[in-house]
Amino acid sequence: MNTQGNKPKVTTSKRYDRRCVLKLGTTAMVFVAVTSIFTSLNVSANNTPTLKENSMKPKAYVYTELQMSIPFKDVPWQQIDGTIKEQPGFMNKTWLSGVGNQSGGGLYAFDSIENAQKFVTGYFPEEARGFGVAQTTKIFDADATEEASRDMNSMHYDGKMNGKPGAFVYTEVQVHAVPFNTAAPWRTLNPTLKQQPGIMSKTWLSGLHTGTPGGFYAFDTIENAQKFVVDYFPTEAAALNAAYTTSVFDANATEAASRDMNSPFYD
Repeated sequence: MNTQGNKPKVTTSKRYDRRCVLKLGTTAMVFVAVTSIFTSLNVSANNTPTLKENSMKPKAYVYTELQMSIPFKDVPWQQIDGTIKEQPGFMNKTWLSGVGNQSGGGLYAFDSIENAQKFVTGYFPEEARGFGVAQTTKIFDADATEEASRDMNSMHYDGKMNGKPGAFVYTEVQVHAVPFNTAAPWRTLNPTLKQQPGIMSKTWLSGLHTGTPGGFYAFDTIENAQKFVVDYFPTEAAALNAAYTTSVFDANATEAASRDMNSPFYD
């Protein structure tokens, strides 16, 4: 398994090529330019246990998003997946492709906060540098939100869904709720959330060091996900008198890539 010391090296010329590709939006060039970075790493995930083999509960979640616009079908996720599977403590990833902007990202589960921190400070900045784009990474304490997540049929804790998700939603509210179990009003909010059209699952999130509450949701359709972020969620944030972030992602576009990363949203 790779260590943080074995960071992928990215040359200036390769970074420049990939930035040109993003500007030109040429499908073939996207694949060639991005693949060149990750195939050069020469790593293998053959010895990486899947979550089904590894019964550990997640201790940390990582949310990532790259500030780019590429149709997901043009993302060389097979090469990227092989590299990510080698990262210490990695358990699973659900790939994300932004509705409307085609941003790329993911929600990851890790076996410890320490390994999540290594990922966001070691590996992921190199991935963003390879694309030549800005990035967002956030770490969340999984232990803090386990009870609230289980109550929302979280797929990270033995949740069950009838059918596959059509969309994912990420939310975060700009309030400080620590400790989460008593400061965040999840017991009041969960019954209302369960009544929202099309909701299938939610994993609650609690920001490491920041205490910001949020969630990662699965919905049956993009239409119901959009109704949730446009109609319902603003009322929740207003009740907390706080600013907020919402993003909607196309689950169908990333299904094959997510399955390859043992996403808990698929059998």
